[in-house]
Amino acid sequence: MSQGDEEFDPTSEDAREIGRRAATDPDDFLSLLPHFYRGEVSQMNAAQDRIDRTTDWAIALMGALLSVVFSSPEMPAYLLLVGLVALCTFLAFEVRRYRFYDLWRSRVRLMQEDVFANAFDPVGPEHDDWREEMSDDLRYPTFKVSTLEALSRRLRRVYGLLLTVVGVAWVCKVTLFTPETNWQEAAELPGIPGVAVAGALALFFASAVVLAHMPADRRAKGEIYGVRPGEWKDEADASDDSDET
Repeated sequence: MSQGDEEFDPTSEDAREIGRRAATDPDDFLSLLPHFYRGEVSQMNAAQDRIDRTTDWAIALMGALLSVVFSSPEMPAYLLLVGLVALCTFLAFEVRRYRFYDLWRSRVRLMQEDVFANAFDPVGPEHDDWREEMSDDLRYPTFKVSTLEALSRRLRRVYGLLLTVVGVAWVCKVTLFTPETNWQEAAELPGIPGVAVAGALALFFASAVVLAHMPADRRAKGEIYGVRPGEWKDEADASDDSDET
């Protein structure tokens, strides 16, 4: 071990408070900030990739299930109910992953709003205490959206359509594709009459619609919905670009 290593004490105040120097020196802070920003963007992209993979598996399952169910008139309609359960399972996974994704995204958006936006046009940060907020979140990470909001968002954007496709397929299967059988008989499960199954499905889809359109305050960070379109380019520039392409 070198003499320098022997003298180094990681518990000393200078070693423990090395971050304080970056906090008080603008040059050190600006040197540190890009690395931190890239790391948060990388975490956000990884979380987004996990969400996309979950959605891809859900779509693949739905496509395979529809192919099997409609491949033969003898295929039972209850297989589509199994597909609904599987989609709900994927949705549960995706809700949790979306909350983690929003955790990283909220940090990225905080830096974009209060550092980079102010660097391009120094009109002041959006949040005066943004450094304190970031420090608190790094020390004690917390989800920014509730499970209910995450569920509402994923239903509204992705899974509402997937569940609707399976629901419409079930209706078609028990009616149009089983003409020789009464739809109530085609819809029934062992020990459960078809009317009860249809009623349970109607209640399920009504609940999904309510959850997807809940009028709760949105806390997800960095959303562009509800904001008027930005005047990024005027119409003249847009027409010139279209002529070139």
